Amino acid sequence: MTSEVEVAAKAPQPVAAIPLSLFAFAIFYGGMVCIAGVLGNKQVALGPLAVEAGIFAFLLLVVTSSAVAELHGQSTAKRLVLLGFVPLLISLGLTLIVLQVPPSHDMDRYRLSAFETVMGGTPRIWLGGILAYGVSTFLNVTIFSRLKASEGARLLWLRSGIASVLSQIVDTLIFITVAFYGRFPIGNLIVGQMLAKVVLSVILVPPLVYAFVALGRALDARK
Repeated sequence: MTSEVEVAAKAPQPVAAIPLSLFAFAIFYGGMVCIAGVLGNKQVALGPLAVEAGIFAFLLLVVTSSAVAELHGQSTAKRLVLLGFVPLLISLGLTLIVLQVPPSHDMDRYRLSAFETVMGGTPRIWLGGILAYGVSTFLNVTIFSRLKASEGARLLWLRSGIASVLSQIVDTLIFITVAFYGRFPIGNLIVGQMLAKVVLSVILVPPLVYAFVALGRALDARK
């Protein structure tokens, strides 16, 4: 006869529930990964600084991954970054497919031209975006987590600011070099973009990380 112990061992084991904050942040993160490249087609002026608009979505990726690292640990945050490649690559693949499908004869040619201009980036720009995303977001999580281990989880604003600034510098170097090196001099472009991204990182990231961490704790406190 089968013993009670054997029956218990064969019974389905309960699956640990995903924290509500992690579930919500993962959905949000996937959306920001996809929209960042689209927004990057516009360059905006912030006073004397000029920056591609995709930085706003990318800073939210940095904020989200930092908040997840704070709430759920470095390994979970790195898995979030890794899984972010899924919507990124699928959205890129769908874009390539849609660009190859013949347009409707009823579609206005000016709208078609605008769509193809915005969505038809060169392979170097796509490659630069993918590489910059992977390296800089993993770097952000790593720096953030190591600073937390060093200072004892007190100075959240300082950890988030330092990690964001350093990751933005690396992001700029990788993207502009891969996308534009050899086409025109990129020195001034790198300096300008780097300065703008560093300023935005210092101003926006720390308060947003505090807000996301507070939101995550509030979500996880719900019954």
